[in-house]
Amino acid sequence: MSLNDQDRVAVVAAGGTGGHLFPAQALAEALSERGWRIVLASDERVADHAAHFPAEERIALSAATYRPGDPLGMARAGLAIVRGTLQARAAFSRIKPAIVVGFGGYPSLPALIAAITGGRRTLIHEQNAVMGRANRLLAPRVSAVACAFPTLLKADPKVAARAQVVGNPVRPEIRALAELDYVPPTDTLHLLITGGSQGARLLSELVPRAVARLPEALRARLSVQQQTRQESMDTARATYLEAMVRAEIAPFFRDMASRLSQAHLVVGRAGASTVCEFAVAGRPAILIPLQIALDDDQGQNARLLAEAGGAVVIREPELTVEGLSETLRGLLSDPERLAQMARASRSVGRPDAAERLADVVEATAR
Repeated sequence: MSLNDQDRVAVVAAGGTGGHLFPAQALAEALSERGWRIVLASDERVADHAAHFPAEERIALSAATYRPGDPLGMARAGLAIVRGTLQARAAFSRIKPAIVVGFGGYPSLPALIAAITGGRRTLIHEQNAVMGRANRLLAPRVSAVACAFPTLLKADPKVAARAQVVGNPVRPEIRALAELDYVPPTDTLHLLITGGSQGARLLSELVPRAVARLPEALRARLSVQQQTRQESMDTARATYLEAMVRAEIAPFFRDMASRLSQAHLVVGRAGASTVCEFAVAGRPAILIPLQIALDDDQGQNARLLAEAGGAVVIREPELTVEGLSETLRGLLSDPERLAQMARASRSVGRPDAAERLADVVEATAR
Protein backbone atom coordinates (compact mmCIF):
# COMPACT_ATOMS: atom_id res chain seq x y z
CA MET A 1 0.00 0.00 0.00
CA SER A 2 1.44 3.38 -1.01
CA LEU A 3 0.86 6.59 0.89
CA ASN A 4 -0.76 9.66 -0.59
CA ASP A 5 1.30 12.85 -0.36
CA GLN A 6 -1.09 14.25 2.24
CA ASP A 7 -0.57 11.13 4.40
CA ARG A 8 3.24 11.35 4.35
CA VAL A 9 3.62 12.81 7.83
CA ALA A 10 6.43 11.52 10.03
CA VAL A 11 6.76 12.40 13.70
CA VAL A 12 10.39 12.38 14.78
CA ALA A 13 10.80 11.95 18.54
CA ALA A 14 14.20 12.93 19.88
CA GLY A 15 15.75 14.31 23.04
CA GLY A 16 17.19 17.76 23.50
CA THR A 17 20.87 16.74 23.28
CA GLY A 18 23.00 16.81 20.15
CA GLY A 19 23.65 13.07 20.30
CA HIS A 20 19.95 12.44 19.64
CA LEU A 21 19.06 15.54 17.65
CA PHE A 22 21.84 15.49 15.02
CA PRO A 23 20.88 12.04 13.66
CA ALA A 24 17.19 12.92 13.92
CA GLN A 25 17.76 16.13 11.97
CA ALA A 26 19.73 14.30 9.27
CA LEU A 27 16.83 11.85 8.84
CA ALA A 28 14.29 14.68 8.79
CA GLU A 29 16.22 16.41 6.02
CA ALA A 30 16.39 13.19 3.97
CA LEU A 31 12.66 12.58 4.39
CA SER A 32 11.81 16.20 3.57
CA GLU A 33 13.67 15.85 0.27
CA ARG A 34 11.42 12.86 -0.49
CA GLY A 35 8.29 14.92 0.11
CA TRP A 36 7.54 13.99 3.70
CA ARG A 37 6.14 16.48 6.19
CA ILE A 38 8.06 16.42 9.47
CA VAL A 39 6.81 17.03 13.01
CA LEU A 40 9.35 17.11 15.84
CA ALA A 41 8.25 15.75 19.24
CA SER A 42 10.46 16.24 22.27
CA ASP A 43 10.39 17.52 25.83
CA GLU A 44 10.00 21.15 26.79
CA ARG A 45 13.67 21.88 26.00
CA VAL A 46 13.11 21.35 22.27
CA ALA A 47 12.84 25.05 21.44
CA ASP A 48 16.34 25.68 22.79
CA HIS A 49 18.09 22.99 20.73
CA ALA A 50 16.24 22.63 17.45
CA ALA A 51 16.28 26.05 15.82
CA HIS A 52 17.32 24.60 12.45
CA PHE A 53 15.33 21.37 12.61
CA PRO A 54 13.30 21.03 9.34
CA ALA A 55 9.91 20.51 10.96
CA GLU A 56 6.65 22.22 10.07
CA GLU A 57 5.55 21.81 13.68
CA ARG A 58 7.19 21.14 17.03
CA ILE A 59 5.38 19.42 19.87
CA ALA A 60 6.69 19.85 23.41
CA LEU A 61 5.75 16.80 25.49
CA SER A 62 6.04 16.35 29.22
CA ALA A 63 8.80 13.84 30.09
CA ALA A 64 11.36 13.20 32.82
CA THR A 65 14.06 10.75 33.81
CA TYR A 66 15.07 9.32 37.19
CA ARG A 67 18.05 7.84 38.96
CA PRO A 68 17.97 4.11 39.67
CA GLY A 69 17.07 3.51 43.31
CA ASP A 70 15.08 6.73 43.63
CA PRO A 71 11.42 5.71 44.15
CA LEU A 72 10.18 9.30 44.43
CA GLY A 73 12.01 10.30 41.27
CA MET A 74 10.62 7.25 39.49
CA ALA A 75 7.08 8.21 40.50
CA ARG A 76 7.54 11.77 39.30
CA ALA A 77 9.01 10.60 36.01
CA GLY A 78 6.15 8.15 35.55
CA LEU A 79 3.57 10.88 36.03
CA ALA A 80 5.40 13.18 33.61
CA ILE A 81 5.53 10.46 30.96
CA VAL A 82 1.82 9.68 31.38
CA ARG A 83 1.10 13.39 30.96
CA GLY A 84 3.31 13.51 27.86
CA THR A 85 1.64 10.41 26.40
CA LEU A 86 -1.79 12.01 26.71
CA GLN A 87 -0.44 15.16 25.06
CA ALA A 88 1.00 13.07 22.22
CA ARG A 89 -2.26 11.18 21.70
CA ALA A 90 -4.16 14.46 21.33
CA ALA A 91 -1.58 15.75 18.85
CA PHE A 92 -1.55 12.52 16.82
CA SER A 93 -5.33 12.48 16.47
CA ARG A 94 -4.98 15.87 14.78
CA ILE A 95 -1.77 15.23 12.80
CA LYS A 96 -2.49 11.60 11.85
CA PRO A 97 1.14 10.57 11.29
CA ALA A 98 1.95 7.64 9.04
CA ILE A 99 4.87 6.73 11.33
CA VAL A 100 6.53 7.82 14.56
CA VAL A 101 10.33 7.50 14.65
CA GLY A 102 12.14 7.56 18.00
CA PHE A 103 15.83 8.23 18.62
CA GLY A 104 16.06 7.14 22.24
CA GLY A 105 16.34 9.05 25.47
CA TYR A 106 13.49 9.67 27.88
CA PRO A 107 11.98 12.55 25.79
CA SER A 108 11.13 10.02 23.07
CA LEU A 109 9.05 7.83 25.41
CA PRO A 110 5.70 9.71 25.42
CA ALA A 111 5.50 9.93 21.62
CA LEU A 112 6.41 6.27 21.11
CA ILE A 113 4.09 5.01 23.86
CA ALA A 114 1.22 7.04 22.40
CA ALA A 115 1.93 5.67 18.93
CA ILE A 116 2.26 2.05 20.07
CA THR A 117 -0.92 2.10 22.16
CA GLY A 118 -2.71 3.87 19.32
CA GLY A 119 -1.82 1.18 16.82
CA ARG A 120 0.39 3.43 14.69
CA ARG A 121 3.52 2.40 12.77
CA THR A 122 6.66 2.93 14.81
CA LEU A 123 10.41 2.73 14.37
CA ILE A 124 13.29 3.30 16.77
CA HIS A 125 16.90 4.07 15.88
CA GLU A 126 19.66 3.23 18.37
CA GLN A 127 22.76 5.40 17.94
CA ASN A 128 25.06 3.49 20.30
CA ALA A 129 26.55 0.01 20.21
CA VAL A 130 24.72 -0.61 23.50
CA MET A 131 20.94 -0.18 23.40
CA GLY A 132 19.78 2.53 25.79
CA ARG A 133 17.19 2.04 28.52
CA ALA A 134 14.35 3.84 26.73
CA ASN A 135 14.89 1.90 23.52
CA ARG A 136 15.21 -1.39 25.40
CA LEU A 137 11.79 -0.75 26.90
CA LEU A 138 10.19 0.08 23.56
CA ALA A 139 12.03 -2.20 21.13
CA PRO A 140 9.90 -5.36 21.54
CA ARG A 141 6.74 -3.37 20.81
CA VAL A 142 7.72 -1.19 17.82
CA SER A 143 7.15 -2.03 14.16
CA ALA A 144 10.86 -1.88 13.21
CA VAL A 145 14.29 -1.35 14.76
CA ALA A 146 17.32 0.28 13.12
CA CYS A 147 20.78 0.73 14.60
CA ALA A 148 24.09 2.44 13.93
CA PHE A 149 26.59 -0.27 14.88
CA PRO A 150 26.89 -3.92 13.81
CA THR A 151 26.69 -4.90 17.48
CA LEU A 152 23.64 -4.13 19.59
CA LEU A 153 24.46 -5.08 23.15
CA LYS A 154 21.87 -5.17 25.95
CA ALA A 155 19.13 -5.73 23.38
CA ASP A 156 16.74 -8.68 23.60
CA PRO A 157 18.06 -11.38 21.22
CA LYS A 158 14.85 -11.25 19.19
CA VAL A 159 15.18 -7.49 18.85
CA ALA A 160 18.85 -7.72 17.85
CA ALA A 161 18.00 -10.35 15.24
CA ARG A 162 15.52 -8.10 13.44
CA ALA A 163 17.44 -4.83 13.82
CA GLN A 164 18.59 -3.31 10.53
CA VAL A 165 22.09 -1.81 10.56
CA VAL A 166 21.92 1.54 8.75
CA GLY A 167 24.67 3.56 10.45
CA ASN A 168 24.33 6.84 12.28
CA PRO A 169 22.94 9.71 10.16
CA VAL A 170 25.44 12.56 10.06
CA ARG A 171 25.09 16.22 9.14
CA PRO A 172 25.41 17.01 5.39
CA GLU A 173 28.66 18.93 5.88
CA ILE A 174 30.19 15.88 7.61
CA ARG A 175 28.83 13.53 4.95
CA ALA A 176 30.58 15.60 2.27
CA LEU A 177 33.95 14.70 3.85
CA ALA A 178 33.51 11.13 2.63
CA GLU A 179 34.38 12.42 -0.85
CA LEU A 180 37.68 13.99 0.25
CA ASP A 181 40.91 12.00 0.28
CA TYR A 182 43.05 11.92 3.40
CA VAL A 183 46.35 13.71 2.75
CA PRO A 184 49.14 12.52 5.08
CA PRO A 185 51.19 15.25 6.78
CA THR A 186 54.36 16.55 5.17
CA ASP A 187 55.23 19.77 6.98
CA THR A 188 52.49 21.08 9.30
CA LEU A 189 50.79 18.54 11.55
CA HIS A 190 47.13 19.37 12.19
CA LEU A 191 45.90 17.96 15.50
CA LEU A 192 42.19 18.34 16.37
CA ILE A 193 40.92 17.70 19.89
CA THR A 194 37.16 17.56 20.23
CA GLY A 195 35.29 18.09 23.45
CA GLY A 196 32.20 16.41 24.75
CA SER A 197 29.37 17.49 26.99
CA GLN A 198 30.39 14.90 29.58
CA GLY A 199 33.85 14.35 30.99
CA ALA A 200 35.32 17.22 28.95
CA ARG A 201 37.49 18.57 31.77
CA LEU A 202 39.88 15.61 31.63
CA LEU A 203 40.74 16.20 27.96
CA SER A 204 40.79 19.98 28.41
CA GLU A 205 43.57 19.75 30.97
CA LEU A 206 45.46 16.57 30.13
CA VAL A 207 45.92 16.84 26.35
CA PRO A 208 47.85 20.18 26.41
CA ARG A 209 50.23 18.74 28.99
CA ALA A 210 50.77 15.64 26.84
CA VAL A 211 51.44 17.78 23.77
CA ALA A 212 53.93 19.87 25.74
CA ARG A 213 56.01 16.74 26.39
CA LEU A 214 56.48 15.99 22.68
CA PRO A 215 59.95 16.43 21.16
CA GLU A 216 60.70 20.01 20.13
CA ALA A 217 60.91 19.08 16.44
CA LEU A 218 57.33 17.74 16.51
CA ARG A 219 56.01 20.67 18.53
CA ALA A 220 57.43 23.08 15.98
CA ARG A 221 55.35 21.44 13.25
CA LEU A 222 52.11 21.24 15.22
CA SER A 223 48.96 23.26 14.67
CA VAL A 224 46.47 22.40 17.43
CA GLN A 225 42.76 23.14 17.47
CA GLN A 226 41.11 22.16 20.73
CA GLN A 227 37.62 22.40 22.14
CA THR A 228 38.15 23.23 25.80
CA ARG A 229 35.88 23.88 28.74
CA GLN A 230 35.56 27.59 29.52
CA GLU A 231 37.20 27.29 32.93
CA SER A 232 40.20 25.43 31.43
CA MET A 233 40.91 27.76 28.51
CA ASP A 234 43.47 30.01 30.20
CA THR A 235 45.45 27.05 31.53
CA ALA A 236 45.42 25.32 28.14
CA ARG A 237 46.56 28.47 26.32
CA ALA A 238 49.37 29.01 28.81
CA THR A 239 50.52 25.40 28.48
CA TYR A 240 50.64 25.57 24.68
CA LEU A 241 52.33 28.99 24.74
CA GLU A 242 55.06 27.80 27.08
CA ALA A 243 55.60 24.74 24.86
CA MET A 244 55.78 27.04 21.78
CA VAL A 245 52.90 25.19 20.08
CA ARG A 246 50.50 27.03 17.76
CA ALA A 247 47.04 26.47 19.22
CA GLU A 248 43.49 27.70 18.77
CA ILE A 249 41.35 27.16 21.85
CA ALA A 250 37.57 27.56 22.00
CA PRO A 251 34.64 26.07 23.94
CA PHE A 252 32.93 25.07 20.70
CA PHE A 253 33.78 24.99 16.98
CA ARG A 254 30.77 25.63 14.74
CA ASP A 255 32.73 24.79 11.59
CA MET A 256 33.69 21.30 12.76
CA ALA A 257 33.50 19.83 9.26
CA SER A 258 36.16 22.15 7.84
CA ARG A 259 38.43 21.54 10.81
CA LEU A 260 37.93 17.79 10.55
CA SER A 261 38.79 17.92 6.83
CA GLN A 262 42.19 19.43 7.67
CA ALA A 263 43.00 17.19 10.63
CA HIS A 264 45.79 14.63 10.35
CA LEU A 265 44.86 13.14 13.73
CA VAL A 266 41.87 13.64 16.02
CA VAL A 267 41.54 13.05 19.75
CA GLY A 268 38.15 12.75 21.39
CA ARG A 269 35.62 10.85 23.41
CA ALA A 270 33.70 7.95 21.87
CA GLY A 271 30.10 9.11 21.73
CA ALA A 272 28.11 7.55 18.90
CA SER A 273 28.05 10.68 16.74
CA THR A 274 31.75 11.35 17.30
CA VAL A 275 32.81 7.83 16.30
CA CYS A 276 30.57 7.74 13.24
CA GLU A 277 31.65 11.22 12.09
CA PHE A 278 35.33 10.26 12.38
CA ALA A 279 34.61 7.13 10.33
CA VAL A 280 32.69 8.97 7.60
CA ALA A 281 35.46 11.58 7.39
CA GLY A 282 38.11 8.85 7.35
CA ARG A 283 40.29 10.30 10.08
CA PRO A 284 42.74 8.43 12.33
CA ALA A 285 41.82 8.87 15.94
CA ILE A 286 42.78 8.47 19.56
CA LEU A 287 39.56 7.67 21.42
CA ILE A 288 39.18 8.02 25.18
CA PRO A 289 35.80 6.51 26.20
CA LEU A 290 33.99 8.18 29.06
CA GLN A 291 34.43 5.84 32.02
CA ILE A 292 31.15 6.78 33.72
CA ALA A 293 29.06 6.25 30.57
CA LEU A 294 26.10 4.00 31.26
CA ASP A 295 26.71 0.36 30.24
CA ASP A 296 30.12 1.34 28.80
CA ASP A 297 28.41 2.47 25.60
CA GLN A 298 31.36 4.68 24.62
CA GLY A 299 33.81 1.84 25.07
CA GLN A 300 31.69 -0.38 22.84
CA ASN A 301 31.28 2.41 20.27
CA ALA A 302 35.06 2.79 20.09
CA ARG A 303 35.46 -0.86 19.09
CA LEU A 304 34.12 -0.08 15.61
CA LEU A 305 37.17 2.02 14.73
CA ALA A 306 39.64 0.13 16.92
CA GLU A 307 38.89 -3.29 15.44
CA ALA A 308 39.07 -1.87 11.92
CA GLY A 309 42.47 -0.36 12.70
CA GLY A 310 41.33 3.24 12.51
CA ALA A 311 41.76 4.26 16.13
CA VAL A 312 43.87 3.78 19.23
CA VAL A 313 41.67 3.44 22.32
CA ILE A 314 42.93 4.53 25.73
CA ARG A 315 40.75 3.74 28.73
CA GLU A 316 40.60 6.35 31.48
CA PRO A 317 42.24 4.17 34.18
CA GLU A 318 45.26 3.75 31.86
CA LEU A 319 45.31 7.40 30.71
CA THR A 320 48.37 9.39 31.81
CA VAL A 321 50.12 12.47 30.47
CA GLU A 322 53.22 10.42 29.71
CA GLY A 323 51.32 7.61 28.00
CA LEU A 324 49.20 9.92 25.86
CA SER A 325 52.29 11.91 24.87
CA GLU A 326 54.05 8.72 23.77
CA THR A 327 51.00 7.65 21.74
CA LEU A 328 50.85 11.07 20.07
CA ARG A 329 54.57 10.96 19.30
CA GLY A 330 54.34 7.53 17.71
CA LEU A 331 51.41 8.45 15.46
CA LEU A 332 52.49 11.97 14.49
CA SER A 333 55.95 10.67 13.56
CA ASP A 334 54.55 8.01 11.21
CA PRO A 335 52.66 9.45 8.21
CA GLU A 336 52.23 6.04 6.62
CA ARG A 337 50.55 4.63 9.71
CA LEU A 338 48.24 7.65 9.83
CA ALA A 339 47.29 7.05 6.21
CA GLN A 340 46.61 3.36 6.90
CA MET A 341 44.44 4.28 9.89
CA ALA A 342 42.55 6.81 7.78
CA ARG A 343 41.75 4.15 5.18
CA ALA A 344 40.68 1.72 7.90
CA SER A 345 38.46 4.33 9.53
CA ARG A 346 36.74 5.19 6.26
CA SER A 347 36.15 1.50 5.51
CA VAL A 348 33.58 1.30 8.32
CA GLY A 349 31.95 4.68 7.73
CA ARG A 350 28.38 4.88 6.44
CA PRO A 351 27.96 8.27 4.78
CA ASP A 352 24.57 7.24 3.38
CA ALA A 353 23.13 6.36 6.80
CA ALA A 354 20.39 9.01 6.57
CA GLU A 355 19.22 7.63 3.22
CA ARG A 356 19.36 4.07 4.51
CA LEU A 357 17.28 5.02 7.52
CA ALA A 358 14.83 6.95 5.34
CA ASP A 359 14.40 3.76 3.27
CA VAL A 360 13.51 1.82 6.43
CA VAL A 361 11.07 4.55 7.47
CA GLU A 362 9.25 4.40 4.13
CA ALA A 363 9.17 0.60 4.09
CA THR A 364 7.77 0.53 7.64
CA ALA A 365 5.15 3.22 6.97
CA ARG A 366 3.55 1.38 4.05
